[in-house]
Amino acid sequence: MTTTNMFEGQGTGLTRQASGNPDRPYDEINISKREFWATTMDERERTFAVLRRERPITWQPPLEDNLLPVPDDYGYWAVTTHRHLVEVTKRPDDFLSGPGIVGDNLPVEMLESAQSIIAMDPPRHSKLRRLVSVAFTPKQMRRIEDRINANATKVVDNLLEKAKASPDGWVDWVSECGTLLPMHNFNDMMGVPDGERQKTSHEMTVFMSWGDDEVSGGTTEEKLGTMLTSLTYMHELSQRTVTERRANPADDLFTSLAQAEVDGEKLTDHEIGSFFVLLTIAGNDTTRQSLAHGLRSLTTHPDQRAWLREDPEGRVNTAVEEMVRWATPIMTFRRTAARDCELDGVQITQGDKLIMFYSSANRDDTAIERPHELDFSRHPNPHISFGGGGIHHCLGNQLARFQLRALFIELMRRCPDIVAEEPVLSPGSFFHVVKRMPCRPFPA
Repeated sequence: MTTTNMFEGQGTGLTRQASGNPDRPYDEINISKREFWATTMDERERTFAVLRRERPITWQPPLEDNLLPVPDDYGYWAVTTHRHLVEVTKRPDDFLSGPGIVGDNLPVEMLESAQSIIAMDPPRHSKLRRLVSVAFTPKQMRRIEDRINANATKVVDNLLEKAKASPDGWVDWVSECGTLLPMHNFNDMMGVPDGERQKTSHEMTVFMSWGDDEVSGGTTEEKLGTMLTSLTYMHELSQRTVTERRANPADDLFTSLAQAEVDGEKLTDHEIGSFFVLLTIAGNDTTRQSLAHGLRSLTTHPDQRAWLREDPEGRVNTAVEEMVRWATPIMTFRRTAARDCELDGVQITQGDKLIMFYSSANRDDTAIERPHELDFSRHPNPHISFGGGGIHHCLGNQLARFQLRALFIELMRRCPDIVAEEPVLSPGSFFHVVKRMPCRPFPA
């Protein structure tokens, strides 16, 4: 049976929610084209700047990289300014997450198996979020700070070892360092067995790469099959681990989820599996992309590297905030209108999709002073890379900050002259993915 038929056989398939009026005119600037998302962030910013200045909320055709086009999907509202994005995130009664948070159309089974609380609305969202929030408080992050620092040392050891063994001193940053740090830190918290860590990271990279033919395959059926295989592996691993933790509790997040109750009921294996998938994606991908783009910024902005080198521990906090703004690891999030409503004078119809463009909002000069300059000393820094506030603000933001701080302090201490070449980016409008990026830790 084909993957597509298997989804249909389960009796659900795609969300068939209409989005928009077929007679509503599209804006003359089309930011849904595949070619637009194949360019660099700097190139896209020239277009976003026009939209922010002249018409910040525009009606756009469906994204061209949609995996599964839906007949009654006529487009979405593009929200490009900082203030409008923040407003949308703080109006959860008007703008829902439940129908999905990516601009693409994916099978319902995949959404339910992968998005968990990030694609839920109150009251269930509130109850389930509380279960995992205790694992990501600043107090808990400080508790595992020594482990994060040890992992930073470990992955830099690996990077330097591989560079010394390389004939020309160049190694791939992503595979030899950037992927490893969040992988170890997140899996330490979750309690994923050592032998499964690289596999979980790889499978979720594959799952989130449906727009990249090199990773997921060329045809829709190949992509769906690849994604389903990755999800199946993650849920099976979660179920095995939870079963073991119920018999033998440990000091990890899997145990907390296995023992947790909502309204007197235990979480199901499927709910825990969905949590695991979401947290693996969020815990690995966002940090990995911020690390890569942050490292590249040291090469392209030597003045900022020099400033950070003078006092890494004293200056790393503001540097990290600026790296995260500069990277904007998640470029878009979607909401769906719960009712007919208004957004700054624009009439939104029930069922309309809205896509918030974080990569545009982080360059909005009405909210951020000199947004096109990289400034590691920037303070305050009102970037929205961890969300615009509201109920879906990133739970793991402190974990990401701790990891970035630890690694860049370690790099400045041990290989302050590290350079990185132009990265190879993965196509797509969701994650700002660096697939490969050659780096040289030591001077030539």
